[in-house]
Order: sequence, then C-alpha cells, then structure tokens
Amino acid sequence: MSVASQDTAVRTGGFVRATIYLVLIMFALFYLVPFYVMLSNSLKPLAEVTGGNMMAIPQTWTIDAWLAAWSTAQIGVEPTGLKPYFLNSILMVVPAVAISTILGALNGYVLTKWRFRFDNIVFGLLLFSCFIPFQIILIPMARMLGIMGLAGSTPGLVLVHVVYGLGFTTLYFRNYYAAFPTELVRAAQIDGAGFFRIFWRIMLPVSGPIAVVSIIWQFTNIWNDFLFGASFADVDSMPMTVALNNLVNSSTGVKEYNVHFAGAILAALPTLLVYIVAGRYFVRGLMAGSVKG
Repeated sequence: MSVASQDTAVRTGGFVRATIYLVLIMFALFYLVPFYVMLSNSLKPLAEVTGGNMMAIPQTWTIDAWLAAWSTAQIGVEPTGLKPYFLNSILMVVPAVAISTILGALNGYVLTKWRFRFDNIVFGLLLFSCFIPFQIILIPMARMLGIMGLAGSTPGLVLVHVVYGLGFTTLYFRNYYAAFPTELVRAAQIDGAGFFRIFWRIMLPVSGPIAVVSIIWQFTNIWNDFLFGASFADVDSMPMTVALNNLVNSSTGVKEYNVHFAGAILAALPTLLVYIVAGRYFVRGLMAGSVKG
C-alpha cells in the first residue's frame, strides 16, 4: 500500500471515529436533558419556575425545594417529607437484595454442580417466573401475605421482591457457574468437603463479578418499584416511590414543580449513585457471564 493510500485510510478512519463520537455525544445529551431540567428547576424558587424558561439556568439559587421535599412537604394530612420513606426503602431493599442474591447463588450452585432428576424442569420453571407480569400475581400474593400476617409490612414487601427476583438471580448464577470446572467440586468432595463448605470456600470466592450484576439488578428493580409498594405497603411501610407519587398528587392549587423535581431526584439518587460507582463492574460481570456461559 502506498503512502498516499495509507494517509487516505487514516483520514477516513479518523472521520468515521469522529462521526461516531459526535453521534454518541448527541444521544448522551438527549438523554441528559430531562435530568438537567429537573436539577436546574429544583434549584429555583417556584415563581422563577412557573414564570420563566424551564431550560434556563437558575437566576436565584436556592435549596428550599430540596428541604421541602425531604422534610416539610405535605403528604396526605401530616406535615412530613420523603425522609421516613427513604428509610423504609432502605429497610426493604437491603434484605431483599441480600436474600435473593444468596438464594440465587445457591440455586445456581445446585443446578450446575449437584445435578438431580428433573433439574432442567426446575430451572425452566424458575426461568419462566422471569416473564410473569407483575399484575398477574397481585391478588394471589395479597392473599398469601394476609394468610402469613405480613400484609402492609416491610417484611411482606421483602418477601414479595425476593420471590419475584429469585428467577433472575438464579439465571445469572446458573449461567456463570455452568462453565466453572466441575472437577474442582468433585475433588473437594473426595477430600471430604460437604455441600456448604464447597459453596463457601470454592464457589462463592469466584462469584464476585456475577454477584455485582445480581446486586445492581435487584437493587435497581426493587428501589424503583411502584406497583408492589402501592399494592402491599401500609402508611408505615410505604417505600419512597409511592411517597413521591403522593407528594406530587398532594399539591393543591399551584403545583410546586420545584419541590416535585427535587423529590424525584432524591428518589432516583441511590440508583444513580450505584451505577456511577459500580457501573463498570456491572458491565464486566455481564461480559464474564456471557463468555463463560
């Protein structure tokens, strides 16, 4: 290849790369515009939001809307904000994510290294549960929670999310463990290691990438869930998403859009931070599972 041809190829490659970057930047800006509108208007006084350009940078910077959304906004008849419901969401999400991830790891371990009769059917049923719509299980789940005495409670919401998320976590760990050398498990059995010892000492230490995927997936789904929270929670166990809806609908007369924007950002902040901190590990875990599976 001549020098002129090489120069042409280099210029063409640079143009294509620049075009791709430009398109990606445009898409990124397009998706970031709503967040910018929410953030900028949450830092404005209400008069500036309703009487000015919502795309404009705040002329008067204030965090009053954030304080109102967090602790002094009107929800129902009590002067309270999102603060207590934020704690409710934490008390719901943390145990639900931990339990569903551990059970999913155990299921994946059993379905790949301790094969039994009809194990493929069991896995198929668990996989089928991933495609069951939320609406179908509302009435049966409400009935079961009532029988167990967990209706309208945080433990009841934890149980709902564990049951519904178990199919996903099992799928992740099962596909990840499928490529793990079975010979290591058999060797450990010969050395006298039992079921839980093998899981704790051999399988679990190499499960970091897929565990991160499971945790982020479950955390995002459970934190952002509205339907289960609205259906099964009581006033004392209401998660933040339901409280945010009540906050928006509680305004009478003039809508406090700046407070609503601030409340929406507060509700989305935990999942946003999770993806900022652990997003690259999520992608790595997915890639590791796809290559090994």
